[in-house]
Amino acid sequence: MMTDRETIIQALLTIPQLKPQQIQDVTIKDTGTIGVILSLPPIDPNFRDSLVQQCKAKVMPIEGVKDVWVKIGVALPTQAEKPGGVAQVKHIIAVSSGKGGVGKTSVSVNLAVSLAEMGYKVGLMDADIYGPNVPLMLGMDSASLWVERDDAGNEIVEPAFNYGVKMVSMAFLIDRDQPVMWRGPMLDGMVKKFLHQAKWGSLDFLVVDMPPGTGDVQISLAQSVPLTGAIVVTTPQTVALLDARKGLKMFQNLNIPILGIVENMSYFVPPDLPDRQYDIFGSGGGTKTATELGIPILGCVPLEISLRESSDRGIPMVLAHPDSKSSQAIRQVAQNLVGIVAVNSESRA
Repeated sequence: MMTDRETIIQALLTIPQLKPQQIQDVTIKDTGTIGVILSLPPIDPNFRDSLVQQCKAKVMPIEGVKDVWVKIGVALPTQAEKPGGVAQVKHIIAVSSGKGGVGKTSVSVNLAVSLAEMGYKVGLMDADIYGPNVPLMLGMDSASLWVERDDAGNEIVEPAFNYGVKMVSMAFLIDRDQPVMWRGPMLDGMVKKFLHQAKWGSLDFLVVDMPPGTGDVQISLAQSVPLTGAIVVTTPQTVALLDARKGLKMFQNLNIPILGIVENMSYFVPPDLPDRQYDIFGSGGGTKTATELGIPILGCVPLEISLRESSDRGIPMVLAHPDSKSSQAIRQVAQNLVGIVAVNSESRA
């Protein structure tokens, strides 16, 4: 006979360090596999591992239980709602780059999916109006947005959904080969539409994939909503780093916290020689820049052929090849981001 959810919760609560509000979810499968998701403040890795083992030890003896898996996410302090914020969205994270071609969108997509896998409610806003590629990478290039009107006649956009992530994109509103030839006011209007007229619902994170550079969309976003902070994506290449510094300075001038740098394409891993790495774009540039500017380095993500292949197939790398070096690096970026956001939120409380 399969057990019930309440029995499992009561067993977990016999662990002295665990409180009821920290048990975020419990799932029960017909196979006898029990899933437990905990939400905790930043904790020591050793204590984290110990807590996982304690949870398994408490649940496994229950009748009908065959296996137990435990996920621990970092509890994010709920920020007081600020004027102009998006209702029910706790944290808005801008992912930007100084120049194109550094893999900003692939970082945004895999970061969003990684956060969802950690148990968070995640949205992804494709704000790269001129080059909206998020739907392709999320396997939704043939999808469309559902638009309805509320009682006041205002348009309400229903985001698309896949891999645990809600998403809106300009790509849903234009033909595949149609260029977007807009000036500032129209860009500003679309950014605000995606922010305030989409039915995001309750989200822990809204990741915003920005266009490259320091233009109208960046300014519109910064002036439209209170951002939790920005991530800047770069490669180790000197040219990319020069432009990344400009992007960092722009966010600082707009009083937006810099959450960290992601050094993408940090090195190349050949598929036939997985133990080797080649510094195609140089070495250590992102880490050096982060150190010079006193900004966290969230992670260094290698370049692998499977990353390109999975993006073209519409399956995020962290799902298609979860054990790859790129996926491991992206998941570490997600974990580092959550920790920084939690610490920053507590310091502002």
